[in-house]
Amino acid sequence: MVEWITSPGLVPYDHALAEMEARVAAMAEGRAGEAIWLLEHPPLYTAGTSARAEDLTDPDRFPVFVAGRGGQYTYHGPGQRVAYVMLDLNTRGRDVRAFVGRLEAWVIAALAEFNIRGEVREGRVGVWVPRPDKPPLPDGSPREDKIAAIGVKLRKWISFHGISINVEPDLSHFDGIVPCGIRDHGVTSLVDLGLPVTMEDLDVALKATFATAFG
Repeated sequence: MVEWITSPGLVPYDHALAEMEARVAAMAEGRAGEAIWLLEHPPLYTAGTSARAEDLTDPDRFPVFVAGRGGQYTYHGPGQRVAYVMLDLNTRGRDVRAFVGRLEAWVIAALAEFNIRGEVREGRVGVWVPRPDKPPLPDGSPREDKIAAIGVKLRKWISFHGISINVEPDLSHFDGIVPCGIRDHGVTSLVDLGLPVTMEDLDVALKATFATAFG
């Protein structure tokens, strides 16, 4: 059984890292089971293992943390649901690519609960929403906005870090970075797309669709 944990308020990032480290260590020693931790952070930027210095365009705007997860720069803040995913891939299959694919499928299934069509793109980890209502890019290609980011780390084939889905964050806060190193596309949220979705609504959708991706 996966334990679902929901934290009220804004959880400091360093506290979350310490809690994840402790939980993963306990799981590796057989003292704890799998868990999904749902929370929000105060405004901050995190740097993944592939982060490039030039993609932090406003380094003094918010605190910057080295996350240790895969990926590049990401923003976290109020109005964004972070789901830290602590699962044992020793029993779920030792396949990192398949695991990331399942995380993407989970997000897409949760978004579908609100009639949002999330999509994935080759070479761009995360979940994207087509924006035919916006002008195309200069090269004529359709515009797409990112609604969910994914970044994970494995230790002894136990996962931590996870996903973040934009419910109603201040989208201008993303301006201090090049999100995930992608300059040609923007970011969006459920509320930005015109849906009056609450954090609690999304939590219900995440719990309802988890089994579609992870069984």
